[in-house]
Amino acid sequence: MRAVRLHEHGDADVLQVDEIDRPDPAADELLVEVASAGVNPVDTYFRDGSYTPVDVPFTPGVDIAGTVAETGAAVDGFEAGDRVYGTGIGNGSSQGAYAEYATVPTDRVVHLPDGADLTEAGGAGVAAVTAWRALVDHADLEPAEHCLVHGGSGGVGHAAVQIGAAVSARVTTTASEEYHDALADYGAETVLDYARDDLADAVRDASDGGVDVVLDHRLDDYLQFDADVAATGARVIGIGENSPDPGFTNDGAARSKDVSYQFMSMFNTPDLRVPLRGVAHLMNVGNLSIDVAQSYDLEEAPEAQRAVMNDSFLGKLVIEP
Repeated sequence: MRAVRLHEHGDADVLQVDEIDRPDPAADELLVEVASAGVNPVDTYFRDGSYTPVDVPFTPGVDIAGTVAETGAAVDGFEAGDRVYGTGIGNGSSQGAYAEYATVPTDRVVHLPDGADLTEAGGAGVAAVTAWRALVDHADLEPAEHCLVHGGSGGVGHAAVQIGAAVSARVTTTASEEYHDALADYGAETVLDYARDDLADAVRDASDGGVDVVLDHRLDDYLQFDADVAATGARVIGIGENSPDPGFTNDGAARSKDVSYQFMSMFNTPDLRVPLRGVAHLMNVGNLSIDVAQSYDLEEAPEAQRAVMNDSFLGKLVIEP
């Protein structure tokens, strides 16, 4: 079979397509014929070694969707031909999904309903599970609450807008103007240009004076902003930053409103199957779509990884072997 592999850590040019033997699933694994593999920033971190270096040769790709080709000896509940999707592979402890076939532990994959698209599902894992964990599990977002999603055009952002709308929250999001109509179609009640000078005032105006929940992917830019636009008792869920030293210029804005902060990583999810099943249901009933901005073949993996870090687009990038 063909698989994208790196034989040393480095920039995207270290990725190459190799002909290798098709792997055999362990007792608790599925062998999946890959239909789609999401391209995520985290894939590049395992490639360049900025996360814990992986043993090489190594195939990246945390997200996967496809069809079961073979089941391990101890597997129950799956059989050849089942449509599945999942996340949490290709993280150093296992090979990833940039390949024609990949093995997946059964605790990181669930059945994909017939109403969900395989290509979209390949890009759903990290993005939609992160959004689900942030809004549903950590924030306990409730109907009619005001929710601010920073960066609504991103992978996590556009999934979060739809998940917020699915629970009947009132979603405000920020994005470049070219993505405003699409995000409104996805369920955002208010879409604001993140570059406007009066953004804080606009967020407060859109949320009756303050937001109840914030999903923040750039804490170094918005930690103080979140406190300033928060309602009393607001919950701020932090999922990332560009600089590892975010800080307040006035923490009194948070203390005076009893704002709570939860910083999270999808990789700490106790059971990935729980949010994966929730996301699959939303995809099946038409309440969540993963906008596939561009698809690449295996040979284009270097281009895909450069694009996920450098280009502006709505939604997700995927590799289709």
